[in-house]
Amino acid sequence: MFQVSLKNLRSAAVVCSMAVVSVATLVPSAPVWAQSRSLPDFTDLVEQVGPSVVNIRTLEKASSHAAQGNGMDEDMQEFFRRFGVPIPNMPRQAPRQQKPPQQEEEVPRGVGSGFILSTDGYIMTNAHVVEGADEVLVTLTDKRELKAKIIGFDKRSDVALVKIEATGLPAVKLGDVGRLKVGEWVMAIGSPFGLENTVTAGIVSAKQRDTGDYLSFIQTDVAINPGNSGGPLINMRGEVVGINSQIYSRSGGFMGISFAIPIDEASRVSDQLRASGRVSRGRIGVQIETVSKEVADSVGLGKAQGAFVRGVETGSPAEKAGVEAGDIIIKFDGKAIEKSSDLPRLVGNTKPGSKSSLTVFRRGASKELTVSIVEIEDDKPVKKASGKEEKPKASSAGQQLGLVVSDLTDAQKKELKLKGGVKVDSATEGAARAGVKEGDVIVAIANAEVNSVKEFEAAVAKMDKNKPINLLLRRGEWAQYALIRPVK
Repeated sequence: MFQVSLKNLRSAAVVCSMAVVSVATLVPSAPVWAQSRSLPDFTDLVEQVGPSVVNIRTLEKASSHAAQGNGMDEDMQEFFRRFGVPIPNMPRQAPRQQKPPQQEEEVPRGVGSGFILSTDGYIMTNAHVVEGADEVLVTLTDKRELKAKIIGFDKRSDVALVKIEATGLPAVKLGDVGRLKVGEWVMAIGSPFGLENTVTAGIVSAKQRDTGDYLSFIQTDVAINPGNSGGPLINMRGEVVGINSQIYSRSGGFMGISFAIPIDEASRVSDQLRASGRVSRGRIGVQIETVSKEVADSVGLGKAQGAFVRGVETGSPAEKAGVEAGDIIIKFDGKAIEKSSDLPRLVGNTKPGSKSSLTVFRRGASKELTVSIVEIEDDKPVKKASGKEEKPKASSAGQQLGLVVSDLTDAQKKELKLKGGVKVDSATEGAARAGVKEGDVIVAIANAEVNSVKEFEAAVAKMDKNKPINLLLRRGEWAQYALIRPVK
C-alpha cells in the first residue's frame, strides 16, 4: 500500500502555494496593464494653439493725487506693477515720481488673457477684463504690443470682443461643446499674475454647471488664477471649447474648481457684438423658481421638472399670453424644461419680436400658450407707495392662516391698477412660512377673487381647515402665488 505522511502533504501544500504565488507575480493582470497607459502629451497642442493666445493689459486714467499716499512699501508696489496685478485696497497705482497736481496719467488697471478669433484681429476675452478700461493693450506671442478697440462686451455672459489692427494672425479653431465629455483632458493657456503663455492642464469635472441666469458653465480642475480670465480652454484636438472665466475659492487663489464659458454660447454673444456692438436678449416677464418634489407631487406633475411660475409681471408678454402664478412651464418652443434655469437661457437666446410656444401645467392638465418675446431691459426700481394715506380698520378673520388684512383705499387701487383685493397688515405663523409679507395684496383665495375684507371673510369661512389653501398676491408690479397651511 502506498502511504503518504501528513508531514509530506503539508510540505507539498507549501510548495504548491509558492508556485501559485510565483506564477501570479510573473503574469500581470488586466488592471495593472490598464494603469500603465501613458499620460497625454500636450506639447503639440501648445505649439499649435499657443501663438493664438494673447496677453491683455488694461489702463485707466488717474490723477496724480489719486495715485499717491497709499501707505504701501515701494518694493511691494513694484511687485504688483511687475505682474500687472491691481494693488490691494487701492484702485490706482502710485507713480514713481511726483507729478503736477491734477495731471492725468494712464496707470495699470489689470491683466487678463484672450485668444484670436479671426486672422484680421478680432479677439475674444472676458467682459470683466476690459470693462471700465480707458485703454486696452494686446501683446502677441511674437512680442508685438498693439492697442485694441473694444467692440463690445456683455456683462451677463461675461464675454467681450476687442479688435487690433493686424492681418495674417493665427486664429483658433472652435470646437463642439456637445462632444465634450466629463473626464476628458483639457488644457488652458493664459497669463496668471501676468506670466504670459502659462500652460496648465486637467480634466472636465462637470458640464452644464449652473452658476448664473443665462449660462451653464464647464467645470474643470485646470489650474486657473487671476490673469487667466479670458483665455481659452482647449480639448485634445486643439479646439477651443470654452473661455476660462471663474474659480471657486475661499482664499482668492485656485482650489481645484474652475469654470469656463461654453464656446457655443460665447460665439453667439460675440457674433452679436461684432454685428451691432451689443447683445439683445429676450424676456417674457415671469418670476420662476425650482420645482421641488413636494410641489410636483402635490399638483400631480409626476416628476420634479419645469419652471415654477412664482410671479407674473403686470403688462408683460407672459400675462398677455395667459400665464398665471402657480403654472409650471414644462416646454418652451417644444424643448423640455428639465430645470428652472433652462427657461431664461432658452428665452434669452430667442430673438425679440418673435413668437414662441409655451406648454404650462395648470391644475392637473397641460395647456398650450403663445407668447411674444420682448427685449430684456435694465431692472426698474420698484415704486414705493405713499405713506400719507389713512389706514383703514383691519380685520382678524384670517387669524387661523396667520393673516390680518384690511380693505384697499381708492388711491391704492388706482396705483396698483386693481379693482379690488385686501392688503396684508400682518403675516405670521403659516402665512409667514409661505412667504406672505406685510404690504402684499391678496387678490384671490382658494381660486376665488377677493375684492374686499367681507369677501375675504366669506372665503375663509368656507375653506377646509385641514387642507392647505392657495393665495394669489400682488407685490409691487408682480403677482405671487403662496400655499398656506392653516394654524391649528
